[in-house]
Amino acid sequence: MRQIITHFTDDDLYKFTMCCAVIENFPRTRVKYEFNDRDRRVYPPGFARELMAQVAMLESVVVTDAEIEFMRRKCPYIPTWFYSYLKGFRYDRRRVSAAQDTEGHLSVMFEGCWSDTILLEVKVLAIISELYYMMTGEDRSLDYDDFYTRTRSKASRLLDAGCRFSDFGTRRRASFRAQDTAVRALKDAASAHRGDGAFAGTSNVYLAMKYDLTPTGTMAHEFVCAIAGMYGPLMANYLAMRTWSNTYRGALGTYLYDTYGWRIFSLNFSEDFANMFKGLRVDSGDNFRELDLIVEKYRSLNIDPRTKQVIFSNGLNVDKAIEIKRYADGKCLPSFGIGTHFTNDFPEVRPMNIVIKLTSVKITESWPFYCPTCKLSEDEGKYSGSQETVRMFMRLLQLPLPEKLDGKG
Repeated sequence: MRQIITHFTDDDLYKFTMCCAVIENFPRTRVKYEFNDRDRRVYPPGFARELMAQVAMLESVVVTDAEIEFMRRKCPYIPTWFYSYLKGFRYDRRRVSAAQDTEGHLSVMFEGCWSDTILLEVKVLAIISELYYMMTGEDRSLDYDDFYTRTRSKASRLLDAGCRFSDFGTRRRASFRAQDTAVRALKDAASAHRGDGAFAGTSNVYLAMKYDLTPTGTMAHEFVCAIAGMYGPLMANYLAMRTWSNTYRGALGTYLYDTYGWRIFSLNFSEDFANMFKGLRVDSGDNFRELDLIVEKYRSLNIDPRTKQVIFSNGLNVDKAIEIKRYADGKCLPSFGIGTHFTNDFPEVRPMNIVIKLTSVKITESWPFYCPTCKLSEDEGKYSGSQETVRMFMRLLQLPLPEKLDGKG
């Protein structure tokens, strides 16, 4: 089986920015992650074995001088010492385990020092997605010429509507070639466009380098989840915002707020944080309701929400983004992160609905036990963690308990 990941920076920017923050603030913290296929898909026989072979191939993938030079130029907020760390970083198959049950369902786990395991998530998800289509033979039906044309048309519609958008599609792409084709189409459409819309870049650092774009992204839920596991969910957002702002000094100032829902975040989002962070990212819930809550919060702090960026990234397609743009105009500075709709939109295949989430954490290796954690976004379908942990966190946060929790989200 050919090697799927061949470039070190074929990864989302937020994994590198979080890794840097983890080393600086939590250098001894250990974590566990678990894979979940929300569709309970049955994988081909031998899939786990081939996945582990791909993970072993990652050990040969090292950062190049060209990749470091690009990141130095495009990501000035990342401190110089971090590139020395990346030069010495090596993937280790021993941090990963994968298996299939008798029905073919897949399980994957990571365990290790947080700074080592954090760079596995996006790459392994991208491998799982592409490997599935390879092993089922669905990859042979992918029409990349038609895909380029349709993606460029999507971009043109967004640009004509005045939308500012980025590609967020590494994790669940149909293939590396699919994301490469999509980014090329998006850039070509933007180059030919004259108007208010803009293609802001891609979360994939390697493709940003290839096409001379800006790598986009800041942080993910796992940063807040890990802090909640160590210190509790009530003040997790406060500690995450303080840690992030101390690390990046005002850069990377878009905060992902929905790890434990709007209510507890709003209680932690004081005027100093609201002024410090450039904006917020909406990744779950009803986009319109979430925006109304954000606008109301800024106004309650005597901050003009029209000066704040709000990034929408909750399962978007072109129609949804344009609809949100119309609603958000005059309320904030809207922009859009679009993933699967850009990188896995082929008539012949069903996109993967897969995640890898941090599930437990301990502050240092000397602790004799892990503390469980979870994610409680504004959509119950996006909950992650064990039912027991989800219920415990909901009680701590004084959230109404659902009648039924169907496994991990």
